[in-house]
Amino acid sequence: MFRSTEGVQPEILKKETDVAEKNYVIQRNDYLKLDIYSNNGERLIDPNPDMSGASVKSSSNNNAQQPGQTGQTNDQASYFVDTNGIVKLPMIGEIKLEGLNLRQAEEVVQKEYAKFFKEPFVKISYANKRVIVLGAPGGQVIPLTNQNVSVAEVLALAKGIDNFAKAQNIKLIRGTHVYQIDFSTIKGFKEGNLIVEPGDIVYVEPIRRPFSEALRDNYMLFYVFVLTFTTVIANRIK
Repeated sequence: MFRSTEGVQPEILKKETDVAEKNYVIQRNDYLKLDIYSNNGERLIDPNPDMSGASVKSSSNNNAQQPGQTGQTNDQASYFVDTNGIVKLPMIGEIKLEGLNLRQAEEVVQKEYAKFFKEPFVKISYANKRVIVLGAPGGQVIPLTNQNVSVAEVLALAKGIDNFAKAQNIKLIRGTHVYQIDFSTIKGFKEGNLIVEPGDIVYVEPIRRPFSEALRDNYMLFYVFVLTFTTVIANRIK
């Protein structure tokens, strides 16, 4: 009923998704993956977690993990950001990464590992289950902190649907499938408030306002003209 393939451009979605992920800053309760490479591009074996005092748990374990502990995702350790925004990493110990984007975090961690390795290259990625929100709310990454999170909850975390968004044209993109959702009516809300899955993309079509956009562009042209004219007159007076 909600399935649709119209109006979806994979290249644009991927580009906007990449931008959203790059702009996302590390938050408390995030899980991070860490890769370290040598200066010749060889991937270094993950340092012994015992050296950092951390322990490795399976991702299939549903018990909450304590700060400083690691989870196992795809045979790779993931490191927990505690309530103080601190991550406990092998060899370097505790380091505060909260509030940094991935690039900034990589630079900070790379400096620390340079004390142990010659010219290391550090790659940090997110291990969290998350959903990307694009369109009117702006590119945002929404971590899934629990199960059974609905589309409405995801949009609420992304600051909701304002007057610049089309509530009747929301798309839930899951792999190759696209679900058309209408939140402009009670019936549409009840039928379309689906449970999201990790990796989903929620796209809310923005409302285009040609008149206001044209007015803004014309104002800028007029401003540039006046500024240029004033500058020319001032130079002639001199």
